[in-house]
Amino acid sequence: MGDAPGPSGPAAPLLIACALGIEQLALRSGRGKAGDAPGQVTVLRTGMGPKAAETAVAHALGQDRALGAAVIASGFCAGLAPGMHPGDLVVADETREAGDSTACTGAGLLAEALARTVPGRTVHTGPLTGSDHVVRGHERAELRATGAIAVDMESAATLRTALRTGVRPVAAVRVVVDAPEHELVRIGTVRGGISAFRVLRAVLPAFYEWHRSLLLPRR
Repeated sequence: MGDAPGPSGPAAPLLIACALGIEQLALRSGRGKAGDAPGQVTVLRTGMGPKAAETAVAHALGQDRALGAAVIASGFCAGLAPGMHPGDLVVADETREAGDSTACTGAGLLAEALARTVPGRTVHTGPLTGSDHVVRGHERAELRATGAIAVDMESAATLRTALRTGVRPVAAVRVVVDAPEHELVRIGTVRGGISAFRVLRAVLPAFYEWHRSLLLPRR
């Protein structure tokens, strides 16, 4: 997408990882011009599931041009908290899988940027848990009891793999496509899926703002 040189050379790149083609389409076709990004931006489709995410992210970050890249896991998720609606945004303060957790960078700043970028949409911040399958019914309640506010299959694996390849900023932003009172059968076949797609198309400016803030010198 874009490449903006800084005072000491090109800014660190940004890798946005998502699982599905429809998520990649939303992120690539959405609001936010390449020239607005502080560095090179890549939207990577990993495929579904934690294993696919781990393999794709490790390969992408193993390239020379990805040195020092910040990583955002994005796409759709299932909301766990009562009162969530399709189209709500989830900003992880940590991702969880198999008893381990990964802390996210600048979650508060990212949530504020999203609230400005997508006005009128509720932004939830809290733990995002991983699963190796689509979660339904009683499993949703069990995960909610752990304190998690949402679940998806790739974010935790994406962030864990990103940090395993080197020290870097990591974040996870998901759009709720179904929730306890709004369970969907298939993404994209009902209004909830369409709403989530439209929200995902709008998030890039907030991602760029988060990325830009990481490049500023700290006092």
